[in-house]
Amino acid sequence: MTSDNDKKEKKDNDKPKIPEEQMVVTEHSVTIDGKLLEYTATTGTIILRDEVKKEEDKAKATIFYVSYTKKDGDLNRPITYSFNGGPGSSSVWMHLGLLGPKRVVSEDNAKAVKPPYQLIENNYSILDHTDLVFIDPVSTGYSRHVPGEDAKDFHGFKKDYESVGDFIRLWTTRNNRWGAPKFLIGESYGTTRASALSGYLQESYGMYLNGIMLISSILNFQTARFVAGNDLPFITFLPTYCATAHYHKKLDEELSKDLVKTLDEVREFTGNEYTLALMKGDRLDGEERENIITKLVKYTGLSREFIIQTNFRINIFQFTKELLRDQRKTVGRLDSRFTGIDRDATGGQFSYDPSYSVILGPYSSTLQDYIRRELKFESDMKYHILSNLYENWSYSDHQNQYVNVADTLRDSMTKNPFLKVFVANGYYDFATPFFATEYTFDHLSLDPSLRDNISMAYYEAGHMMYLHEASLAKQKKDLVNFINSAL
Repeated sequence: MTSDNDKKEKKDNDKPKIPEEQMVVTEHSVTIDGKLLEYTATTGTIILRDEVKKEEDKAKATIFYVSYTKKDGDLNRPITYSFNGGPGSSSVWMHLGLLGPKRVVSEDNAKAVKPPYQLIENNYSILDHTDLVFIDPVSTGYSRHVPGEDAKDFHGFKKDYESVGDFIRLWTTRNNRWGAPKFLIGESYGTTRASALSGYLQESYGMYLNGIMLISSILNFQTARFVAGNDLPFITFLPTYCATAHYHKKLDEELSKDLVKTLDEVREFTGNEYTLALMKGDRLDGEERENIITKLVKYTGLSREFIIQTNFRINIFQFTKELLRDQRKTVGRLDSRFTGIDRDATGGQFSYDPSYSVILGPYSSTLQDYIRRELKFESDMKYHILSNLYENWSYSDHQNQYVNVADTLRDSMTKNPFLKVFVANGYYDFATPFFATEYTFDHLSLDPSLRDNISMAYYEAGHMMYLHEASLAKQKKDLVNFINSAL
C-alpha cells in the first residue's frame, strides 16, 4: 500500500526541476587610456519568478548575464545595462566588440580574420566611466525558460521587454544600485527594446534613467519594411545606397571626393525631388521622370535600365546583388563594405550576408572560450549567439500596424526631462539605415525644450561600427562625452 507521504514524494519528484541560480566571481585588471583599472567580473544566472501567480516558487526563466564592476565597490558609480537585438541575439556583439574590457581582434580592411581568433584588452572600453551588465534575453546565450514554461511566452515584443526589465529591477535591487545613475545601451532591435524599457521601467518601477544609448537604431519599423504600398523605405535607404556606391568606387569623380558632402547632397534630393516623385506614382512622366532617372543613376551607381525596371523603387536586396554584379560580387547587409561571392551571379538577391559570415566565427569562438577559461563559468548548454526567432516573433500588440516605439521614448523624455539619448549611425548599415533614423527622430513630436537632449554621431562603418577600429576609437569618445553630459 502506498502512503500519502509516498504519493506526495512521487508528485514532488514528477514536478519539473527548476535550475538553481549560479554565480561565479573573478578578479581582473585592464589598461584603458594608459591607466590600470582593477575590476570584478560576475558571471551567472538569475531566476525570474512570476509575481502574479500565487504558486510558491513559480519560476519563469533563468537569465544569463556578465557584469563588470570597478573594484573600489562604489555603489553610486554609473551602471549601464547592455543588450543586442535580433530579436534572438545574445549580448556578445557589444560585449566583445565595443563596451567590455576584452575585444575581438578584427581587421580594418573589411576582410575576414583567419582562425584561430583572439581576444585582446579593449583600450576603448567604457568600463573606466561606468560599470557594465550584459544581459542575454530568454532563448539567447545561456538564458532559457524553465521546465514547464513555454519559450514562446518570451518571444514577443511585450514579454521580451518585460522580462529584461524585470531582470534589471532585480539585479539593481540585489546589488544595491538604486542610488546609482542608470543607462541603457541597445543595438539594432535592442534599440527597440531600450525605448520600450524606458517606459516600462519608469511606469512599473519608478526607475528613471539618466540616458539611453541607441546603437544602429530602429524605432519605427515602417522605415524599413519593403512592402507594396509603403514607399518610405525606398526613401530612407537611398542615402545608404549612395554611401555604399561611394565606398566601392561606383560614383563619378565629383561625388567620390567627399563622402559627407555627397551624402548631404543626396539627402536634399531624397527628401524633396525623390519623395515627391514617388508620391506621384504612375503620374510621373516627361522631363521630371528623366531627371529622377538621371539622379538615381548618379547617386546609386546602378544602370539606367535597372532603375527603370525597378519603377524607381530599389529594394535593399536588389541593390546588394546588383551594385557589383559586373564583378560577380555581392555587398553586405549589416556592413556594405564587405563583399561576398554567390554561386549564381544572375540571381535577384544575395544567397548569404558576407558581413555576417565574417563576424560570426570570431565572436562565437572567442566568447565561449572566454566565459569558461577566464570568467570560470562552466556550462555544457549550447550558447545561442543568434537564435532564429525573427520570423516567429510576436507583435500581437501591433496588429495591422507597424511597430513604433518612438512615441514611448518621447513620452519617457517628456515625463523625465533629464533623460538624454545618444544615437550612433553607420554610413554602411543596411539593417538600420541612418536616414531612416533621422526620419524617425525628425518625427518624434518632442517639445522644442527637450530636443537638445538628443545627440547623434556618424561612423564610416556599418551596423556594428566598432568592427572598424577608427570608428571604435571615435565611438569611445562619443559615448564617454554622452555619459558625462547626462550626469
